[in-house]
Amino acid sequence: MEKRGLITLTVSESKRLIAKAVAELPQIQKALEKGIIIVAGGTTNGYIVEELLGQSIEKDRYTAGVIVKGLACITPNEERLQPVVIKDGQQVHLPWTEALGEMQKGDVFIKGGNALDLQGNVGVMVAHPQGGTIGTALSTLMAKGIDLVLPVGLEKLVPSVVLAAKEGGIHKIDYSLGMSCGMIPVSTGQIVSEIEALSFLFGVDVVPYGAGGIGGSEGAQTLLFIGEEEDVKEAFEFLKELKGEPSLKGIKQKCPCGNPCHLFK
Repeated sequence: MEKRGLITLTVSESKRLIAKAVAELPQIQKALEKGIIIVAGGTTNGYIVEELLGQSIEKDRYTAGVIVKGLACITPNEERLQPVVIKDGQQVHLPWTEALGEMQKGDVFIKGGNALDLQGNVGVMVAHPQGGTIGTALSTLMAKGIDLVLPVGLEKLVPSVVLAAKEGGIHKIDYSLGMSCGMIPVSTGQIVSEIEALSFLFGVDVVPYGAGGIGGSEGAQTLLFIGEEEDVKEAFEFLKELKGEPSLKGIKQKCPCGNPCHLFK
């Protein structure tokens, strides 16, 4: 008999849900047995690292560019954790750019995003003039045909990634509170939002039901999930266990920096 469940997930709870789903994807499980997985920097990817390695990390430091304290900024180099490279199920201390050159069929690159649209595009904001991580990696991934997984929460839903990418750009932006950024649209790869995560893990249909809130629920997603009674009950109990996932505070460079934004002009 068909049943329905309703739950609200904070941003951090959604990140944990997405991470648990990504860790169970068939291509990820296969690459854990034999292959290379590169987990690029990003807060959601920090949760994924924890699920893949079975250990806690300082997720606030698993970033380069970050939206924090109402600004687009960066985590200082000395505070950053370097992207994790996993080879045959074990973390190896190899620069991710070197591991990228070794990637072959069956390997997986994981990269989060700052924007998601209903056409299946993920947008990655870039403050580095050479395109940052995604600018470095994408051409190699596309040329080799390496699997790309794009974990991104529904809090980042926008009308059009393509329009944003067309109109933005570091040198196109005249005034910015926070760093001026371009945007690289990515239209290939497997998107994993809360919808795909719950569908994959429990076989339920998911309908975004509401968004936002206050008192720590800013960016929260209220989700309606529909399916057979046992599937809905299993999903509901699983989601109850996610409740209470602590939020991240984020780390940004001190203001003003060497290249100050219009906050200080």
